[in-house]
Amino acid sequence: MSLPPAGEIVMVVVGAAAGGFVNGLTGTGYGLVALGFWLQVLPPVTAAPLVALCSVTGHVQALGQIWSDVRWPRLWPFLIAGLVGVPLGTLLLEHVRVQPLKVAVGVLLILYAAWMSFAHRPPLITGGGRAADAAVGLAGGVLGGMASLSGPAPTIWVQLRGWSKDEQRGVGQPFNMAILIAALLAAAVAGLLDRTFLVWAAIAVPTSLVAARLGLRLYGRVDDAGFRRLVLALLGLSGAILIMSALR
Repeated sequence: MSLPPAGEIVMVVVGAAAGGFVNGLTGTGYGLVALGFWLQVLPPVTAAPLVALCSVTGHVQALGQIWSDVRWPRLWPFLIAGLVGVPLGTLLLEHVRVQPLKVAVGVLLILYAAWMSFAHRPPLITGGGRAADAAVGLAGGVLGGMASLSGPAPTIWVQLRGWSKDEQRGVGQPFNMAILIAALLAAAVAGLLDRTFLVWAAIAVPTSLVAARLGLRLYGRVDDAGFRRLVLALLGLSGAILIMSALR
């Protein structure tokens, strides 16, 4: 099989580098960033499992550094419900209309980021307990199986919980890793990991790993307030990229 056109390779490499760096820095956001580039040159059935593969390799690389921050009692409700949601999302993958989905997610991310940035006292949600956490995990699982977008729902939720940056990452990163591994396995069972996917994986994975390592180094130098601002900026920028790519 011949190599893809140079322009497509450049777009995939740029998306992999941007997504990998953000994933290393914040523990989430690979799909939000990379898909803004990749969906311009790749079909959703290739882009979604490619995001899952690249995200998982980045999470594995960072796992040793964040393992001590994992809070298992907090993680389990997200994780169990999320794994239930993955096959539901995969079933919807070949039927989903990508453009409306991108616009809807993009608008939600921009509104949330703007609201949290300008709120003098960001709201804290202390109620709902594990049932609410599980509902958010289910939403993340469905979006993970559908478009490898497992991150937005839990990322927003753990911020609203008022957890520290290490607590946020200790839930978000292992959740995303587990959900995206499940999404990748579901895609394999569905026959989506074809030769075209493998060619793009050989191009995107090494780029993602290098960029994720750079982001991970920067993570240790950021305090809680700075981490919150970075995540909000990421969510807002990702929303804008999703909307712009949907309108082209």
